[in-house]
Amino acid sequence: MTQTGTVLQVIGPVVDVIFDEGKLPPIYRALSVSNPNISPEPDNLVLEVSRHIGEHTVRCIALDTTDGLSRGLRVRDTGEFITVPVGKEVLGRIVNVIGHPVDGKAKLDQVQRKPIHREPPLFVDLDTKI
Repeated sequence: MTQTGTVLQVIGPVVDVIFDEGKLPPIYRALSVSNPNISPEPDNLVLEVSRHIGEHTVRCIALDTTDGLSRGLRVRDTGEFITVPVGKEVLGRIVNVIGHPVDGKAKLDQVQRKPIHREPPLFVDLDTKI
C-alpha cells in the first residue's frame, strides 16, 4: 500500500512534503504529484526525496516545473526509486530525466530499467568495446 503526503511548501524546484508519523519514504524514493501546468494527466510530476527534515517531513527535488503547485496538494509515494531504460533499444533515442521518450517515437515499455542511484560497476568489469 502506497502512502500519501501533502505539499507543505514549494521553493523553486524544492518541495517539502509532510507525511504521517513513521511513514517517511526513504532517500531517493520517487513521489508523484499532479501539476496542472505540465499536463492534465494525474501524478505527472516526479519528486525525488533528497532529505528527511524532522519526524514528518521530507525535502524533495522536482524533476519538472513546480509552477502551479500549491500547499495542500496530495503527494503519492510510488514505492519505487527513479529508473531509466537501458539497453540497445535506447541507443539513438532521446529520453527525459525519468526515462520517458521525447523524440516522438514509440514508448519504451518493454525495455529493462535500472535505478539512477546504484552502485557503479567494478573497474575490472568495464570494457571499451561494444
